[in-house]
Parts: sequence; C-alpha cells; structure tokens
Amino acid sequence: MCSGEWQRPIADTLRSSVRLSTVALAALVSVFGLRAAAQDASQGSPADRKAFFGEQHIHTSWSVDAWLFGNHLTGPDDAYRYARGEVIRHPLGYDITIDKPLDWMGVTDHSEYVGITKQANTPGSAVSEMPQAQPLILKDPNDPADVQKVFNYLVSLVSKPPIKAFMTPQIAGTVWKENIDIANKHNKPGEFTAFCSYEFTSQVNLRNLHRNVYFRDCAKVPEQPYSALFSWHPEDLWKWMDQQRQAGNELLAISHNANLSDGWMYPTDVDSLGRPIDAAWAESRIRNERLIEIKQIKGQSETHPLLSPNDEFANYEIMSFLIGQPEDSGRVPAIVGSYARQALKDGLTMQEAKGYNPFKFGFVGGSDSHNTGAPYRTNNAFAGHGINDGLVQRRMAGHLFTGMDVRKESTAGLTGVWAEENTRESLWDAMHRRETFGTSGVWIQVRMFGGWDYGSDLLQDADWVSKAYERGTAMGGDLPSAPAGARAPSFLVWAVKDPESGNLDRIQIVKGWTKDGQSFEKVYDVVWAGDREPEPGTGRLPALPSTVDLAAATFTDEQGSTELFTVWTDPDFDPSLHAFYYARVLEIETPRWTTVQAVKLGVDLPDTVPATVQERAWSSPIWYAPPEGTTTASTSVTVADLEANGAKALTDDELKALIAGKGIWVRNNVTGEVMKLRYDEKGTYDVSYVGARAQLPSLSGDLPRKTYEMLAAPYTIANGQINTFVSSTPIGMKVYQATGTHAGNTARKHAAYYGARSNEFGYANYEILLEGPANLVELPKDKMDIPVSDQPNYLGVTIEK
Repeated sequence: MCSGEWQRPIADTLRSSVRLSTVALAALVSVFGLRAAAQDASQGSPADRKAFFGEQHIHTSWSVDAWLFGNHLTGPDDAYRYARGEVIRHPLGYDITIDKPLDWMGVTDHSEYVGITKQANTPGSAVSEMPQAQPLILKDPNDPADVQKVFNYLVSLVSKPPIKAFMTPQIAGTVWKENIDIANKHNKPGEFTAFCSYEFTSQVNLRNLHRNVYFRDCAKVPEQPYSALFSWHPEDLWKWMDQQRQAGNELLAISHNANLSDGWMYPTDVDSLGRPIDAAWAESRIRNERLIEIKQIKGQSETHPLLSPNDEFANYEIMSFLIGQPEDSGRVPAIVGSYARQALKDGLTMQEAKGYNPFKFGFVGGSDSHNTGAPYRTNNAFAGHGINDGLVQRRMAGHLFTGMDVRKESTAGLTGVWAEENTRESLWDAMHRRETFGTSGVWIQVRMFGGWDYGSDLLQDADWVSKAYERGTAMGGDLPSAPAGARAPSFLVWAVKDPESGNLDRIQIVKGWTKDGQSFEKVYDVVWAGDREPEPGTGRLPALPSTVDLAAATFTDEQGSTELFTVWTDPDFDPSLHAFYYARVLEIETPRWTTVQAVKLGVDLPDTVPATVQERAWSSPIWYAPPEGTTTASTSVTVADLEANGAKALTDDELKALIAGKGIWVRNNVTGEVMKLRYDEKGTYDVSYVGARAQLPSLSGDLPRKTYEMLAAPYTIANGQINTFVSSTPIGMKVYQATGTHAGNTARKHAAYYGARSNEFGYANYEILLEGPANLVELPKDKMDIPVSDQPNYLGVTIEK
C-alpha cells in the first residue's frame, strides 16, 4: 500500500477487512462520527464540523422550462418532501424517491416568469385573468396541438421584450413569498435545512450564464428576486447583491455548469458589457460569487482533455453544446473559458500580471433536474427533463433534446458542506468561506487542509482534525504565511467511501501555478489503494483491475479501499510563484447508468459514451501567494519592454514571409523547452521534438502526441497574428522584430523575433532561434566524455583498445 493509507486508529480498525458489507460500513462510520447526520450541534470549534450533504440546484413545475418539459404535477413543497425521503410523482406519473435523504436543499426555480404557467392554468388566480396570460392557458392538456401552441408561445418570449405585467411585485412577488413560506415550513433547524434561493437565468445568444442565489436567512429577503428580465448581465446582478448586503441581507451566488457557457463564464479580457476587466470587476465577482458548480446532470465543468492533455482522468462526463441551438446552425461552442481548472490558472496569472484574481471560488455539485426530484445514483437514473428523457426507451434510443443526446446526461451531483450544525446560518457561513466539496452524486466525504507544520505523525493523532485547523487552513482558504525555515507546504487529505457505492481508488492533488504570464498544472497521485507503484518514465499509477461485469452491469468491492488518508508535501514547490491546490477523490470503476439500463432493457451498450465510470469528489482549492517583495529570476520579456525598445509587430505579409513554407525553431524562455514548427503554405503546421515530460503552458494542446504521431493542425495568419486553435478558440501569437539588447537576453545583440501569445497577459515568452540546438538533451558531462575505446559494447562489436 502507498504510504499514508490506514495510518491512524480508525484505519487500524478497518485494516483487517477491506471488503465490508454496506450495513457493516454504515455502522462503522456512524460509530466514528464520519457520516453526515442531520443532528443538533452547538456552534463550537471548527473541529466539530460535520459534512452535510445537500442539493443546491433543482427545479419544479414553477420554472417555465420545467413546465414546458411536462412537469405539471409537483412544486417546491414536493421537492423538499423528496429531499427528506418521501415518494413524489415524476412528470410522467410514476413514483420516484431518493436513495438516501438529504440534509439540506435550496429550490432554485427560474426567477424569470416564475410560476406564471402554473398561475395562468389555475382558475380564479389573478394571472389567469390577465390578457397577457391567455396564450399560456392549456385548453386541453391531452391535446398535443394545444400543448405545442403554448410551448411555442413560451419559447417566443425569449426573443421578445419582457412582459412587465408579469414582473411586478404583485405577480412575481406573490410567487416568491409563497416559495419562502414553503421553505420556512420545511426548515427544521438541526434536522433539515430549506434555503430561500432562486436561479438568475442569464441566457444570451445560447450562452448559459446562470447563477443560483442563496440567502443566509429568510427574514430579510427582498419582495421579489432580481431576474435576467431586468438585466442579463451578471455585473448588474452583483450590483443588486451589493445593495442587498448593504441593507443587511447576506447572500451569495453560485455560478452554473460553465461547460455550456460558450467560453463566457470565465472571461479574462472584457466583461459582459464589453468593458476591460479590472480590479473592481474582480473584487465584485469574488465578493458575490463564492462557489461554482463543478458537476451536474449536464456534465462536469472541472476540465477538458484539450485543456488538460496530461490528466488521464480529464475525459469524464464531457458535454459541450449550446442549449436551444437550431439544428441547422454550424456554430461550434468554445471550451476555453468554460472550465474551472483553467479559470483557476488564469486567475493566478492575472494576479501575477495585473494584481487581481477574479476566480477564487469553491466547488459544489448539483442536479439541475427539472423533475422536482433528482437521480443521484447509476441504479436510479431517471434523468432530469420531464417527458423528454423520462422513459428508458427514449433515453436508450439516443433521443435528441435541445441539441443533446440524452445518453450523455450524467447522474446528478451533490454538495458537501463542512459546518458545525444543520442550520441555515451554519451551512451558509460554510458556503461563504468555501469549505465545501462537490461529488458526482455519491456520498464520498473528503477533507483537505494546507499548512507548513503537518508531519506524518499527525496521522496517528486522534485529535488530527483539531490540529489541522490550528496549524493551517481548510479547503477554500489561503495558506498562512510560511514560518521561518519552512521549505514547502504540506497538505492533509482524507476521504471515506460512500457505503452504498464503490470503494476508493486514489486521492489526487491537482496543482496549478503561474510564471511570467504562463500557467501550468500537474496532477499528483498522493495516496492510493493496493500495492501499486508508479510506472518508470511516466510516473503514472497503474489502474486497479476492473471488477465490472458489463454483461450483468455489476461490480464487486474486491479492489479499492474504504478510506484513504495522507499528508503530502509538494516536491516541486517554488516559493516565488502563485499556486493553488485541490483534492480529487476517485472511486474504482463501476457500471455507468447507460450500461445498467441497457442491460435491463436487453439492448446493446451505447457506443457513444463509456461503459464504466469512476465516481469522484472534488475539494475546494487552497491558494498560495508569495510574500510581498519575493522575486525570481526571469528570462522573459514583455510586449511593453519590446515596444519601449523600438520593436515592431510584424504585419500579415511579414509573418507569411517569416514562416510560410518554412521550419522554425522556437524556444519558450520561461521553461527552456525547444521545439520545431513547420508551417506549410496551405494553412497547416506540425510540431516536432516535444516530449511527454515537457513542461507546457496552458492552451498548448497535446503537443507530445502531435510530435510523436506527426499530426498536422490548421493555422491562419490574420490581423497581425499567427492563429492556432484549441477547439474553436483561436490562440493568437504576435511576433515582434527586435534589435539591440533586451531584458532577459542581455547577451544578444543581433536582430531577434519574439512571440507573444494572446493568452499570456502581455508577455513575449517565445523566441525564434536563428539555428536549432546541436543536441536535444543535455547529458551530464561525465556521460559525454567517455572515450571511444571505453564505450559499452551495445552492438556486439569488439573495439580494440
């Protein structure tokens, strides 16, 4: 077993039997206080905090789109009943129930025209008498033509000016008050928490920019929620939130699954109003948006294989489409700006280059189900969009819904919150300090702490949680200043399995850092199940043998561990560089929900999605910032430096003359990596001499694979830039011709060409070399000076001395 597994008293209890029955494990975690039970707890020390699991993103028939999807039966009251374990009706009429009751929930119906369809179809209501509501009234719910007519009218509202009659406090405010009353009815401090919450539904040009808004209490909420009907710009939502806060009403926003935002969720240049992003924008964002949704029914938003080519687990529950895109549209959604890990890295680089970081957020999970109830497990996956995916036959037929193959839907995510007690105030405070984690829907518990004084002996201490808080920071926080003599931070990570799901495979720590405008990432396996050893050369940990039986859609817990725990010290730490760290916990392989349902239905397994899945959990990050005044030697120059010294940017014609039909050697002056780029005259290029261990900056793509397989890719020259692409996003490089001596290259007096990539915040980190290197690898001198007569006899040829 890897160092760090089973190294404290509770682990000793478990050591004798890795394969525990569900009942036995549930009893065990209860004994040791590991299960998140909804129980009273006085506000005490941080060590008293427990993990409370809940749903932060769910819709009922009160949401206009849910009603369009056929959800006419259940409302917020039913959602809370479902969360507490009661049976409710699916929009198609069959019973649904949660596999395990939740500790808390916030119903987040869309604030835009909230409840209008419900009220319009309630005889005698004020809305049902309004002229503007008449097209919403179903004359015959069983008449498809009548349903389609109402549907078409609702869809048309998206492109029309808001109907102000539906936006008044008398209408929208009435629905909001009823929502609050329902939440108050179900809120039972110490047993179950029902938040006052809603969804701000900003959807512009098919881009999903939604946010969930959570209030700390329900006593001071406004008379109606701020909706995208007033303004679709998130900046205006933040302004309204600041006003609420000034009035004594604490609230926070959670940004939605960014994978459907077409690159707009995490901008780095201009905001949604077209204004340059600055420190004030960054401060407003992090003040109001404390959390982001990392996993839901419509996929995960952690990262993408094109953004993290060296992360072997990045290819997980991928979904990328534009909601409501016409079938004949050829628009390709952007992935750059749509994933959390890249945003965290960009935030570090903005902090280094510009002095502010807008992307300091914690992680949560959710469902985004429009069925009032949500499916969290693969054996209970009834999807989330009413009549459109509610039948197994329709799901397994690959039904297309708003541009989505419903087989690509995921099970719902969940949020874990480390709080002292199950109350609105305690849970909200934990969300605000970002002491949260998201899961793929399973009840994995994960903890992460960072500090400078975590030794391996802490694993043996029965009071390890209390000391972890005392000596460092929990997930969601900033590392404290390093004490004198400290060389590198250490991170304490712990996870325990969901008793009703698979064993744990490993815990990883994902690190991101920045230097001279470039950002980097690395995934470390820090503790794992079994006796595996990392492979020589690649450093990758071999996979555990799969126990999945695809023919039966079953698995066993013969592999993996019930608990993993370790203290890990960053072996590559540089105290001069900004960094972040978060934990990712992986289960062993289990059958994906599509496999389970294909076997039950007796049809072939889908070939458009994986047959198995590794459920997981993500801790919120911990950030490190260098002490003020810390500097490091730099070999890079900035565009400002070049222009101040008379350098000029090449025109399109000059760029073509420089590269078209030629092979160009380029050096990254931040990392020292050298590569050769060949640009043909037809608009394609390839790359050579990039190895699997090369340190590549963000948005470089999979260059080791391209160099090994000699894969060509397109490039263009336009607007003074050489453009290459990450999916549909162009990454431009301006080239400057410089003469004389420049910062970082004081020995060079000849003319030189420097490249500045559009995503590296004003740094010109790339230099075109006049000639390539004689050797690609620098061996130690004692290996280079072996006389011919002493060379090893590799070829079986005798060399006479």
